[in-house]
Amino acid sequence: QVQLVESGGGLVQAGGSLRLSCVASRSTFSFNAMGWYRQAPGKQRELVATISSDGRTNYADSVKGRFTISRDNAKNTVYLQMNSLKFGDTAVYYCNARYGILWSDSWGQGTQVTVSS
Repeated sequence: QVQLVESGGGLVQAGGSLRLSCVASRSTFSFNAMGWYRQAPGKQRELVATISSDGRTNYADSVKGRFTISRDNAKNTVYLQMNSLKFGDTAVYYCNARYGILWSDSWGQGTQVTVSS
């Protein structure tokens, strides 16, 4: 089992930026994919961005051009750079890792991002 710990959330004004970090308990080099998801109050968890082992990225339409996902396997860390934040980006952001031949699934505990309008 892989443990994931997120950090970097907080309160920011609309138009501002935040960078989220997610550190894994073991090497991420062989992870199939890592990603960020978010869940706003009263809504289902949704995909924000993913990055594969070969660096391919995928973004939700709502964040394209504003958010950037990256990974540093030497630090066992995946990042989410969030720019031009909007009130609608307010949510708890969760880190996800998929690994192994069975594509096992691990989640972090979540970090709150609040954007004030």
